[in-house]
Amino acid sequence: MSIHPTAIIDSSAVLENDVEVGALSYIGPNCRVGAGSRILPHAVLQENVILGENCEVSPGAVLGGKPQDMKFKGEQTFVRIGNGSIIRECVTINRSSGAGNETLVGERCMLMAYSHVAHNCILGNEVILANNVQLGGHVEVGDFAFLGGTGAFHQFVKIGKMAIVSGFSASRQDIPPFAMADGRPAIVAGINKVGLKRRGFDLAARTRLKKAFHLLFFAGMNYNQAIETIHAELEPDEAVNELVAFVQNSSRGIYRPNRILRASIEDMDELPDVAPFSDTMLEIRP
Repeated sequence: MSIHPTAIIDSSAVLENDVEVGALSYIGPNCRVGAGSRILPHAVLQENVILGENCEVSPGAVLGGKPQDMKFKGEQTFVRIGNGSIIRECVTINRSSGAGNETLVGERCMLMAYSHVAHNCILGNEVILANNVQLGGHVEVGDFAFLGGTGAFHQFVKIGKMAIVSGFSASRQDIPPFAMADGRPAIVAGINKVGLKRRGFDLAARTRLKKAFHLLFFAGMNYNQAIETIHAELEPDEAVNELVAFVQNSSRGIYRPNRILRASIEDMDELPDVAPFSDTMLEIRP
């Protein structure tokens, strides 16, 4: 164990084997630092932080600060971060609201500089938040999702497994699994083909997902019609079932290209067949 003499460590904190604590860092009450983790200079674990093994917390990061929630009354709440996660410069991860609750970050995540994870958020494994991503309270992000820089996501939004959202996007509604989304608001643009390939989805599996996305978001059907067609026309598929379940259980709704276009184009009784997404959207941008 390597602890710089200028570091401040509360007597109730627990540091496991091979932990490194840098100069002028602070580890507060009831914190636990897993074996092999590195707390770099000027990093802060403020209170009730459970940090996994082989993590790295960069200078200026503040983990375990009070939730920015008017309902919080000082109850015991926590931040839990999984093994192998990287927390870069000036990241903030707030404790949850509600006695005994946790703000959760999964294993092998990377939270880049200045990103913010608010109270009661749940991040899955291998999630990447690029620089300055801002998550409101109770946001849920699925495994392997990637959120581009300076993205902003409203409280209670759910972002599905393996979704990718472009930089400068923002959303008040849910983003389905396996989706590629873009814009303010972040509209479904297609499937995350590159991410699917990297995770071992073969051409047949990607094709089934692409057809399901077309029926749900681009074919002009309502969700009930689209789901009936999916069940009738597509072979049983675990990923497609996950997508359908996400849509059916979405409480905040999902931005669909057709609906955004209908709200954006004046004096048009009905839309023509949906063109390739990028071309269609370019027509309505200033």
